[in-house]
Amino acid sequence: QLQLVESGGGLVRPGGSLRLSCAASGFSLDHYAIGWFRQAPGKEREGVSCISGSGASTGYADSVKGRFTISRDDAKNTVYLQMNSLKPEDTAVYRCAAEVTHYSDYYCETKPLYNNWGQGTQVTVSS
Repeated sequence: QLQLVESGGGLVRPGGSLRLSCAASGFSLDHYAIGWFRQAPGKEREGVSCISGSGASTGYADSVKGRFTISRDDAKNTVYLQMNSLKPEDTAVYRCAAEVTHYSDYYCETKPLYNNWGQGTQVTVSS
C-alpha cells in the first residue's frame, strides 16, 4: 500500500524555521516527482513547491521563493521542505503528494496533478 506521511509541523514564531518531512512507505520514491501543497481555512489549496524524480528540477510558488527549499534523500525515501523566515500567512495544513510519469525524473508541477497524497501536517506561525 502506497503511503506518504508528513511530519515536522508545529507552532513557530514569525521569522522562525521548520523542516517538514514527507516519508514514503510501501513504495520507493525513485523517479517520483513530489509536490508540497498547503491549505489554510477558507482558502484554496496552493502549490508551494515541487521536485522532480532526479532532483534536478524544482519549483516554488512566488509567495515562498527565497524562503523555502525543497530537497530529497532517496536513500531515506524522504522529501524535505525547509521553511525559513516564516510568516503568519504561511499558516496552513501542508500535504505532500507523489506522482510518477515518463517525464517525472525531469519535471515537476506545483499544480495538484498527483495521485498519491499524504494526510498533512499543521504549520502555525504566530507570536
